[in-house]
Amino acid sequence: MTAPIVQQNQPDGVPPLELTGERTLPDVPEENYWFQRHLVVYRWIADQLAGKRVVDMACGEGYGSDLMATAAAQVTGVDANPEAFEHARLRYQRPNLKFVRELVEEYDEPCDAIVFLQTIEHVQEPKLLLERLFSRLPDNGALYVSTPNVLTLAPKGAERSDNPWHVHEYKPEEFADLCRSVAPVVEMHGLWHAGKLRLHELAIRHGRWDDLHKGLRFTKPFYDWFIPAISTGDFRLGQGDLSTSLDLIAVLRKA
Repeated sequence: MTAPIVQQNQPDGVPPLELTGERTLPDVPEENYWFQRHLVVYRWIADQLAGKRVVDMACGEGYGSDLMATAAAQVTGVDANPEAFEHARLRYQRPNLKFVRELVEEYDEPCDAIVFLQTIEHVQEPKLLLERLFSRLPDNGALYVSTPNVLTLAPKGAERSDNPWHVHEYKPEEFADLCRSVAPVVEMHGLWHAGKLRLHELAIRHGRWDDLHKGLRFTKPFYDWFIPAISTGDFRLGQGDLSTSLDLIAVLRKA
């Protein structure tokens, strides 16, 4: 039986979380690609939150809420999972940051912005939930939503990935249509590889990288170094051909 993978080097009194695939975790070398991929989106959003009251729905481990609290006036991280809530509450402590254990469908607090990242694919009734979140915003508020792009997440030719936690995985146009059915103004952005991840992607696409590292038997040593070395600089967030993007990011506004 494979031993569970848990977070490393947690502060005293903070219970480490186990990596299950349901949520992304920092402090797990094997998970660093996904952690950095999500962190770059949180940083991009944080740059737009100065002076705002923010609710981070389905905040998970809490790292994104903590990051946004370095810029926003107030951040509330909301998650229903008891282990994730307890971990976040104990680990991330700032005067303008708090965590609440509650279902995202039921939580209600005045705010200027709502952040809902990498979760809509887990939701049974996504339109109803987005409508509820969007209705809570003031006229100048914003709802930030992200989801993986099934066109790049799923194996070539497959309809979806094998992630058991996902209810539905979205194509770019499908995700955009969902968001536009809720909000009159929707900005669509994507996330792509950059830096050494882009070089690695090109090596796989145009060379015989898989044959080379397997033949020379350095697959494990290379990836044991490469994955923990990935940073937010190895991703690019912007606009472009969303069919090739890794993640889809929508900003929903009332005007």
